Amino acid sequence: MKIAVFLPNWIGDAVMATSALRALRDEFHNAEITAIQKPYVAEVLNGLDLVDRSLASGNEKSLKSQFQLLSQLRRERFDLAVLFPNSFRSACLSFLAGIPRRVGIQRDGRGWLLTDALPAGDRQVPHPAIDEYLRIVAHIIGVEQADSKPGSGLSRKMELAVTDADQQRWSSFWNKQSAEFQRHPLICLNPGGAFGAAKHWPVANFAELAHRLATDLQRSVLVVCGPAEKEEALQIVAQASHPLVTSLAEEPLHLGLTKAAIQQAELLVTTDSGPRHFAAPFDVPVVTLFGPTHIMWSETFYERGQHLQLAMDCGPCQQRVCPLGHHRCMKDLSANQVFDAVVSLLEQQQTKAA
Repeated sequence: MKIAVFLPNWIGDAVMATSALRALRDEFHNAEITAIQKPYVAEVLNGLDLVDRSLASGNEKSLKSQFQLLSQLRRERFDLAVLFPNSFRSACLSFLAGIPRRVGIQRDGRGWLLTDALPAGDRQVPHPAIDEYLRIVAHIIGVEQADSKPGSGLSRKMELAVTDADQQRWSSFWNKQSAEFQRHPLICLNPGGAFGAAKHWPVANFAELAHRLATDLQRSVLVVCGPAEKEEALQIVAQASHPLVTSLAEEPLHLGLTKAAIQQAELLVTTDSGPRHFAAPFDVPVVTLFGPTHIMWSETFYERGQHLQLAMDCGPCQQRVCPLGHHRCMKDLSANQVFDAVVSLLEQQQTKAA
């Protein structure tokens, strides 16, 4: 049996899809599972056995690229297409590729392209993406859905791996740090937010938090970043102005290095962006700062996670840029509030370990 799995386009969503991929792999352990995905999303699954290989989904704006992908899909002669994205494009490609069974959520008028069109929930009522991915696979393998019904056999547990190459990247960075930096427990800060500016917490707030973590808690602080957050990470380190605060910004940036860093951390403080979801698979406590996005859309029910979100009359608005221009949902969230959440979460972990 040959299965094509169309993965989500966002890094965090790809992590959330790993629980569904595990259920699919366990059910069809002899099948050849191929992921259709963006190249940067492929790095999320590196080191895992959830898929056998992957195909680049191509440039969506290039007709030539999409025709090339379609031709490749037709040559593969897949038996089943699993559509995690709700896009019309993924349904259309699997339909035109002649894949006999096509399973996904019925949205945006694409139901007629699917053989198994699962009913969509109300878009006005937030519901976890992780459960939507599990619902698709539960339908395919014929079981009840996920942890919402105990004993169903499916789990929300997500997976990640750090490869040997990732570990080498981390060792290269770590060995360059001072003995004092290496001596203290590590807390990672993730200021990213590919969704848009509205998810960002101010640099000054991150810098104040980093300084307090280093001075008050005697923690080493590492600001992780992707290429888009490199300058922001450098600014946080400069403004924190403490020898125990540094960043990955001057390293060759790689998603695997970020995974390795978070795996080694005592705790992660993050905006609602992709690397936020690296904490749970590695069992790392995480404080997530929410602004314009509704918590429930990306809820994973991780027991060692704590969410912070200010109650605002205008939100959560789900907008990429604050439509009112004040961005208070993030600006009014103080470094003191986040520091207190970090201390509380660390104390909880220490109490459970005792």
